[in-house]
Amino acid sequence: MGKALIAVVAVALAVYSLFDVIATPRQDVRVLPKPLWIVTVLILPIVGPVAWLFLGSRRQGPASRGPGPRRPRPLGPDDDPDYLRGL
Repeated sequence: MGKALIAVVAVALAVYSLFDVIATPRQDVRVLPKPLWIVTVLILPIVGPVAWLFLGSRRQGPASRGPGPRRPRPLGPDDDPDYLRGL
């Protein structure tokens, strides 16, 4: 049971890493060229995917909205001058 679990985890890690390598833009790939990362993930069962996750891809922080213009939030009825005029 333990060996089967390790095998399933290794395959899942390899599949995740392979799709991550393929989906990552070339400018975000570090250390090795992208095709070589694909080969590394496929050839080295556990070391390749772990190396990709820690060394190969530039991880972005959480997505932020940035310093763009903010949309006005909807006002409550007691804060909306147009609504209060109609009372």
